[in-house]
Amino acid sequence: MTTTGASTSGVRATARIGARPDGRGGTALPVLESDGPLALRRTRGQGDEARVVLVGAMSGPLGGDHFAVEARVEQGARLSVASAAATIALPGQVKGGARYDVRLDVADGAELRWLPEQLISAGGSDLRVGTRVELAAGARLVFREEQVLGRVGEEPGRLTSRLTLRLAGRTLLDQEVACGPGAPGGWDGPAVLGGLRALGQLLVVRPEFVDRPAEARVLGEHAAITPLAGPAVLVTALAPDALRLRRVLDEALLALG
Repeated sequence: MTTTGASTSGVRATARIGARPDGRGGTALPVLESDGPLALRRTRGQGDEARVVLVGAMSGPLGGDHFAVEARVEQGARLSVASAAATIALPGQVKGGARYDVRLDVADGAELRWLPEQLISAGGSDLRVGTRVELAAGARLVFREEQVLGRVGEEPGRLTSRLTLRLAGRTLLDQEVACGPGAPGGWDGPAVLGGLRALGQLLVVRPEFVDRPAEARVLGEHAAITPLAGPAVLVTALAPDALRLRRVLDEALLALG
């Protein structure tokens, strides 16, 4: 277990997951390290897939906190990661913003399904999220990210989120979005969010997309499927609330087969 640091600068916590074939047709988890507010629990998987749920043991991240989750899936393993509840970014007593970093590494012939619940940016919070996904050639990925700006009847906090996807050392996607107080002007305008408060994306990487690429198309009024270079597809969506955002992303994943 990694030691958690708590001081006047906030809480530092890192949770780690390592998955590899167990030699019996399933997936073992030789690394399952929880830390402070980041509690990992293995649940019943299906077939050769191992499943892990991230359970928040306390509120946060708060101002000044720095959380990180790392996952490594070795060749031949299959891992699914979810969370028990939404993550809520809150203002804290410590001056300064919070950070939440996610690092995912998937080997050739391995598969990762990363399907957490929503991240909610509560009023007065300031959170920077950084997600980096490293895939080897032949890796498979389903990655979902959902962000909700403010709770019901509440103005959002400041949220900055960067997502980077690399396949076999080649960058396929590197994008950043900033919303809320202090973000660049126009973030809530018609060219960006258009007054909507839930935004999400779905990344799907499958080797078969090389020979049978997905078709670029619009899904409803505020969502689209966009093929990326290589065997990857990006779905981006906006919605007035978390429930409708999830519905759109679920429909997109179903449409991709």
